[in-house]
Amino acid sequence: MVPEGARVQRSLGFFFREAIVRLGRGCNVLRLTFERSIHLWLLVPAGLLFLMFTVFPLIYNGYISLHHFQFIRRIFNFVGARNYIRLFQDGLFLSSIGNTLRFVALATATEVVLGTGLALLFNARLRGRRIMLPLVTLPMMFPTMVVCAVWVMLYDFEFGFLNNFLRFLGFSPIQWLSDPKIAMESIVLVDIWQWTPFVLLVILAGLQSIPDYLYEAAQLDGANGFQMFRHITLPLLSFQIKLAILLRLIDTFRIFDKVYAMTGGGPGYATETISLYIYREGFRYFNLGYAAAASLVMVFLVLGISILYARRMWKELRV
Repeated sequence: MVPEGARVQRSLGFFFREAIVRLGRGCNVLRLTFERSIHLWLLVPAGLLFLMFTVFPLIYNGYISLHHFQFIRRIFNFVGARNYIRLFQDGLFLSSIGNTLRFVALATATEVVLGTGLALLFNARLRGRRIMLPLVTLPMMFPTMVVCAVWVMLYDFEFGFLNNFLRFLGFSPIQWLSDPKIAMESIVLVDIWQWTPFVLLVILAGLQSIPDYLYEAAQLDGANGFQMFRHITLPLLSFQIKLAILLRLIDTFRIFDKVYAMTGGGPGYATETISLYIYREGFRYFNLGYAAAASLVMVFLVLGISILYARRMWKELRV
C-alpha cells in the first residue's frame, strides 16, 4: 500500500512536469508567432513616424484649409470650400500651375535625355572616365543656395561671364533673369546643370547590369551599334529611365529654392511656381487657411500624377 505522502508527491511531480511541458509548448508557439510577425514589429517605429510627420500634418492641413485663418490677427473662422473656390478663381494661382508644369516638362525631359546620353558615354569605358565621373557628378553635391549664387553672378547683365562671352563673340548681352520670356528657361538651365548627374548615375547603374553576352551575340548576328541600342539597351533600360523620370518629376514639381533665390517669382510673376505662391500667401500675407488649401491642391496634383505613372510602370514591369 502506497503511503499518502508518496501519492501526493507523485501527483505534484506529474502536475509540475505537465505544466513545464505545456509552458514549453506555449513558449514555442509564442516564439514562432513572434518570428513570423517580426517584420511587422520592425515596421512599427517607421509607421509611427510616418503617421506623426506625414499623415497627421496632412489631415490637419486639410482641416485648416476649411477655415479663414490669419495668424497675426488671430482669426479662425470656418468657411467651408470658400478657399478652394477662391483658389481656382485666382488667375495668379492658375498661372503658377502653368509655370510649374512648364518647369517640370522642360527640366525633366532635358535631364533624362542628357543623363542617358552621358551614361552611354561613360559606359563606353573611355580613358579617364574614373576621373571625369566624379567631376561630372559634383554639381549635385553642392548646396542649392551656393549653386544659385554662382549662377546669378554668371547671369549678371553687366559683369556676368555669359554676357561678356556674348559681347566677345559680337552679340548683344541678354537679360537672363529680367526678361519674362526667358527667365524661367534660365532657371531650368540651372536645374539641368545640377541634377542631370543624378539621372546619369541611375541610368549608368542600369547599363552596367546588362550582360555583355547579349551584345556579343548581337555582333555575331551582324547588328550595328544603333541596332544594339534600339533592340537591347533601350528595352533593358526602360525601367531605369522611367524611374528617373518619376523621381525628377516629383522633385521638379516642388521647385521653390531656385526660383526664390534667383528671381523671387519675377519679373512680374513670370517665374511664380505653386510652392512660391503658397509661401507668399502663408508666410508673407499670413493667409494660412488659403495657403493650406493651395498646398493640399499641390499635394493631390503631385500624388495623382505620380500614382498614375507608377502604376503604369509596375504594370509594364509585371508584363
